[in-house]
Amino acid sequence: MSVITEASRRAGAPQPGGIGRSVRDSLVVAQRNLIRMLRIPEVVIFGLVQPIMFVVLFSYVFGGAIQLPGQQGPIDPEQYRAFLMAGIFAQTVTFATAGAGAGIADDMHKGLIDRFRSLPMARGAVLTGRTLADLVQTALTLVVIAGVALIIGWRTHENFGKVLAGFGLLLLLGYAFSWIGALIGLSVRTPEAATSGGLIWLFPLTFVSNAFVPSDSMPTFLRHLAEWNPFSATVQAARDLFGNLPPGYPVPDAWPMQHPVLASVLWSVVIIAVFRTLAVRKYRSATA
Repeated sequence: MSVITEASRRAGAPQPGGIGRSVRDSLVVAQRNLIRMLRIPEVVIFGLVQPIMFVVLFSYVFGGAIQLPGQQGPIDPEQYRAFLMAGIFAQTVTFATAGAGAGIADDMHKGLIDRFRSLPMARGAVLTGRTLADLVQTALTLVVIAGVALIIGWRTHENFGKVLAGFGLLLLLGYAFSWIGALIGLSVRTPEAATSGGLIWLFPLTFVSNAFVPSDSMPTFLRHLAEWNPFSATVQAARDLFGNLPPGYPVPDAWPMQHPVLASVLWSVVIIAVFRTLAVRKYRSATA
């Protein structure tokens, strides 16, 4: 509550407007949410369980049964593990969307959003602060999952700069999707509804993609959806930057698959621009 009190004190004082005020207000709200996360560590811990389970299950249960295109000879679980990890990383950052929406819905339900909205704060500061705090939590989760992946044998084969860029694209996608979660959280009445609403669209988005199996194994209609899926573009970009594409793997002819880094950035920027605008607009009129 001390951060909220500080926000109230600063908001009541004369402040310059513009970008500086928006950044300052956003950082105050982000600090409040990070402190809240530290005080409820079980939320972070439980958030790690699912991606770790996916890493283990897909690596050891399905890895010995999936033949990748271009792979010669018997099935090689090591190649599938390298192919898989970019998809697991992308799924981890996007599934954080449900938690973001639930957190905002909880603040709405408790009346905290109404309190913030009554203060002379920048309009988007509350939502920006929340999404920035979620981005920090997602980055920490990604570090842990990467450590688990290294333990089971995953390796990168590019220089440090490219690997860092790959994780940067993953976090950018996660940040973009957190704005979708923010809009959902402002549009429902309870945190439970926000969690359900956040997962309903994430499952088809992540599974109708190239994350876990090559898209060329899908029916024509689903294959086109998968190849133009923003999630698939980021997964393909991460594989390129990590050096995890198997030898002889045929890259689909679709433009996002041929230029995955550019496609990933464009998709993420468009999603942020659209859903941030919608979320801020909804924030101004939403009621608990």
